[in-house]
Amino acid sequence: MKIVVLGLAAAALLSTGCATVTRGTSQDWSVTTEPAGATATLSNGEQCKTPCTLKLRRKFPFSVELCKPGFETVNTQVTSSIKGAGAAGMAGNVLVGGLIGVGVDAGTGANKDLLPNPLAVNLVPATPGCVSPSIPAVPENGQTPEEYAEKKKSK
Repeated sequence: MKIVVLGLAAAALLSTGCATVTRGTSQDWSVTTEPAGATATLSNGEQCKTPCTLKLRRKFPFSVELCKPGFETVNTQVTSSIKGAGAAGMAGNVLVGGLIGVGVDAGTGANKDLLPNPLAVNLVPATPGCVSPSIPAVPENGQTPEEYAEKKKSK
């Protein structure tokens, strides 16, 4: 009986991704501006006033627009890349022999990080500057606002 239980436990461990288990598929992403109070609009439809932190899926890159009246609009990209702890999680999968875990981590994006994080921007004064925030273009492999809302709703 003990052998069966140990075998099931080992199979469960080998069938999950190390990064998926240790890091999760989402991360906190932060943006700050100087001066504060800019509207940060993401290509997935999320929006917040700086400084702010959002919980986002590691798997999807996104574009960011920063808008504050009296300042130039700033548009930038946040990438989804394998770095640091994500690479360590993948290495753990390889060392333990969990090829399934490698696939799980790659599929869920748990082996990736959103970069830059935090995003820190010094806004440049301009007249009239940004008047109204808008949703920036969705980068390659990013989520549309509709896809993002659907995933968020299904949780």
